[in-house]
Amino acid sequence: MIRDLDETLAGLLRRDLPRSLVDQVQISFATPDDEFPPQSVTLPAVDLFLYDIRENLELRSNEVYIDRRGDGTAVRTRAPARVDFSYLITAWPSESVPDPAEDEHRLLGEVMRVLLRHRTIPEDVLRGELRGQRPPLPVSSLQPGRLQSLGEFWQALGGKPKAALNYQVTVSVDVAVPEEVRLVTEKVIKIRTERGSVP
Repeated sequence: MIRDLDETLAGLLRRDLPRSLVDQVQISFATPDDEFPPQSVTLPAVDLFLYDIRENLELRSNEVYIDRRGDGTAVRTRAPARVDFSYLITAWPSESVPDPAEDEHRLLGEVMRVLLRHRTIPEDVLRGELRGQRPPLPVSSLQPGRLQSLGEFWQALGGKPKAALNYQVTVSVDVAVPEEVRLVTEKVIKIRTERGSVP
């Protein structure tokens, strides 16, 4: 599922970024540490680093769904868990450009524009298990992230602080095992009258 989410986000950026950028920018999911970029990544690049995964307790539901069948049985399932996936998005310019900071900011600005355009991830870019999810996958862009301190984060990675975007996607995750149950299809009511009473 996480791979499907990564491919979905990469597909969204490839679809909506200006064509001139898509043709030259690589999308990465590597750790943005002091050894970035890895050998597999050519600059310029946009890096989507998945740094936090946790259940969204505000959206937790104890609802049970029953799917009735024609043979008098049904399948009972619990509502899926809702899980937040948090990404830290950074832009990495080519070292050969005259002004790397300007190029980094331009690239990050274009990514920001794409992400703010959508409140949910569009259906046509969903990959794998994410296709057909209900409700649609809500996103949160440019909100405070789950990191306690960006300065400590960059220090822990051994890298220099960079401008970064926080991006969060909430995904439904089916964790319950469907349970088959037998339905009661008819009810018999017996009425008893006492002697001397009028029926």
